[in-house]
Amino acid sequence: MPNSLAIIGAGRVGRALGRRLRELGWKIGAVVTRSDASARRAVRFIGAGKACARMTRQILASRVILIATPDDEIAIVGQELARIGEEELRGKVVLHTSGAMDSRVLDALQMQGATVGSIHPLQSFSGVAVPSLEGKVFTIEGETHAVRVARQIARALGGSPVHIAGSKKILYHAAAAMAAGHVLALEEAAMQLLLSLGMRRSEAVRALLPLTRQVLENLETLGPRAAWTGPLSRGDYKVVRAHLDALQESPEEFAQAYDMLSHLAARVLAKDAAGMLAELEKISLEKKPKAEAIGGNA
Repeated sequence: MPNSLAIIGAGRVGRALGRRLRELGWKIGAVVTRSDASARRAVRFIGAGKACARMTRQILASRVILIATPDDEIAIVGQELARIGEEELRGKVVLHTSGAMDSRVLDALQMQGATVGSIHPLQSFSGVAVPSLEGKVFTIEGETHAVRVARQIARALGGSPVHIAGSKKILYHAAAAMAAGHVLALEEAAMQLLLSLGMRRSEAVRALLPLTRQVLENLETLGPRAAWTGPLSRGDYKVVRAHLDALQESPEEFAQAYDMLSHLAARVLAKDAAGMLAELEKISLEKKPKAEAIGGNA
């Protein structure tokens, strides 16, 4: 059975990938979660599979084994699978879905003859519905045959497989966290500033999200420097200073984030990064307590 799949850790990612692959004709085998109830729910969501509440030899009936557990459980799962699978793992392909870890975490399986790798869909999964994976980047790495299977899966799902070195995965994952989780934190912080002025959340959403979307669209079509907007992009340091003054009334992280993000923007967006950073450093020094600015009390 060339396209058979067992899933260990059928949470948001495992269920979504399992369902899409089942729709594409893959045979779903064992679906392993922590309890009978969650395993049955996962099987219902996927539309196929054998619900299992523990590691079982039924996993070995599938050619491809997908480990979609939290990162800190992947090595443990790999070791347990190596223990129960032994020589039957030879010829199997085992992939994990972590964005931060590489295939070396599955060394115990490789030693038993399995071919190991990783496949990470660069996509947010809600757990409620299966998002479209068309055009999404899937980062893949590992042994040659595992990479070949991961590439096959990514393309079948409509995604774009991109090979990266395993040793660089954590940097890739940091970039993804900045572009997703950190952007969300910034957007919510801006929302809270507007809420503090008396706006309703629905008004704040209507005010800010179209603005953010437009900047991102400009980034895609025009490039980063042409899309850059705001007082810093114009070198209007008086407004930057005024922003920092106004933010002193908010929790300290707001002003700290604004200051550091201004420095980051200067570093990655400004034509004269050194000059802009020097101006920003003057403003930062003005905002520090006097004792701190001169190196502490004598």
